[in-house]
Parts: sequence; C-alpha cells; structure tokens
Amino acid sequence: MRTGPHNGSESVADLGEFGLIRRLTDGRPQPAVTLLGPGDDAAVVQAADGRVVASTDVLVEGVHFRLDWSTPEQVGRKAVAVNLADIAAMGAIPTAVLVGIACPAKTAASMIDDLVGGLWQEAAKVRIGVVGGDVVNAEHLVVSVTALGDLEGRPPVTRGGALPGDVLAVCGRLGWAAAGLAVLGRGFRSPVTVVAAQRTPEPPYAAGPQAALAGATAMIDVSDGLLADLGHIATASNVAIDVQSDLVEVPQRLVDVSTALGADARHWVLTGGEDHALAATFPDPRGVPDGWTTIGTVTRGNKVTVDGARYEAPGGWQHWSR
Repeated sequence: MRTGPHNGSESVADLGEFGLIRRLTDGRPQPAVTLLGPGDDAAVVQAADGRVVASTDVLVEGVHFRLDWSTPEQVGRKAVAVNLADIAAMGAIPTAVLVGIACPAKTAASMIDDLVGGLWQEAAKVRIGVVGGDVVNAEHLVVSVTALGDLEGRPPVTRGGALPGDVLAVCGRLGWAAAGLAVLGRGFRSPVTVVAAQRTPEPPYAAGPQAALAGATAMIDVSDGLLADLGHIATASNVAIDVQSDLVEVPQRLVDVSTALGADARHWVLTGGEDHALAATFPDPRGVPDGWTTIGTVTRGNKVTVDGARYEAPGGWQHWSR
C-alpha cells in the first residue's frame, strides 16, 4: 500500500477532517446546475426533468486499482468515469458527482490532492462539478463516487426493453483495458496506449443520450465484459442475443500484444471488462447512430451466444466468483 509520503510530508491527519475538506473543495468552480455546492449538510442540484438518475460505484485499493500501477490522479479519473458510464447507459446526461474517500491517517495530503484533481478533471469532461461527499479514516484507500443525471424528459433506457428482431450495437473500446491488465500483470508498462486504457477508461458519454434519441430499446455499460453484460440484457428482457464475431473489431494493437503475451485478443474483446463501452439494442438497423457498430441480433429465448453457439470460456468478471 502506497499511501504514505507523496510530494510532501503533510498527512491527512495533520489537516483534520474539515481542513482536508476545505483543501479539496475551496476555489473549485461549479456549473450552473449546482444550486448549492459543498459546505452545507447536503448539496442542491437542479433537476428540471423532475427525475434524477443516480449510480454509485466503490473502488477499493488492491481490488479495482493499485497505486504502483496507477497515479492517484488516474484513480480519481477512473472513479468518476465508471459512474458516468452508468448514467450514459440510461440515456441520461450527467449533472453532478459526490465522492466519499476513506484512507489511513498517514496518507499524504498531496496524494489526496492529486486524486481529487483527477475526479475534477474527469467531471470537467462533461461540464459538471463535484458537489459534496465525505472523508473518513480507514485502514485502506477506498473511493466511492455517486453520479447524478438528467433524462431531459426522455424515458430511461433500461436493460429490460430489448425485443426479438432488434439489432445489437456497441460504441466505445472493447478489450483494451483487459489487455492493459494483462500487460501490467506481467510487469510491463508499455504499450502505453494499452496500459492507459486500464488506468483511465474513456467511456463514450455522449453516445448514451444519442442512442436514447435514436430509439434504443435497451442499453448497458460494458463494465464486466461484453458477453457477461449482454447476459444482463438477455435476462432482463427475456430474449436471446447472438454476437456475430466477424462484426466485432479486434484492433491490430491488441492482436500484437496478445501475440507477445501468448493470449487471445478476441477473448479480451468479448469478455474483458473496465473499458466502459456501451452496448444497446435498436429496432431498426438503419436507425443505429453514427459511431455505433452493429455486431449482433436479438431473437426469442434467454441466452447469449457467439456465432450461434455458447461461448465456452468465462464471459466476464464477477465479484466473489471462484
């Protein structure tokens, strides 16, 4: 665990709870949607739609990130990105994030500065602010982010709306984060583009509302692996989904890395998590938006197949699985 000195000797214990909060919030600009930001018992965020989309993810050191693999800034960016991807997957636009940070008392205050800097950096990509949260003492570094979103009058795009006859499409990177994890696990730090995909995902935030406007019937954030997450749509919608492998792009960069490591690039693309691409079903192939790639079909049943057959290898990540 690397939560000790970091560009300075001052720790979070030296600052105290409220000193740390002031250090992390003072001088940070808030967008117009934030009606009341940090400093009170709770924040107030505009919700013109009358509904609020909300999502929470918890990142634990040693489970979701390692500080010998990622900088604190990269951890902060990732913590926000994984939540905003969930907001996008509902067809909503982000409006705000809240953050909870638990860390040992000896943690360098400068390290938390960098982590929070990453939070704000990712939030700025969609022009929102960090409107509040909490900091607590703990044995390990934990970052919990709650993201809020606005449906702008549209119905949410859930996992349960796919229908037989729909087509399946994806938007965003697949397999890159899994390749980066494999590279880091072997003790390497390059290729940089592959490793960066594991450290800081780049979800296609705008693609969620785009898909909703195009009539998407179901949608999901690909966090645990394409096949595993398609399984959630299949179960919720009570449909069968078939992925056509020849339509799923396997980038040459991943092929090169998999060859060097003795791995299977296509397996990374089909089962690798943490890229936070979006997968959605659409009623008409002609209505699939620009930037999305059609990769499969929806029929009657309740299963996920690849080229009409069950994919024998594990389909994605699950906590507590053996």
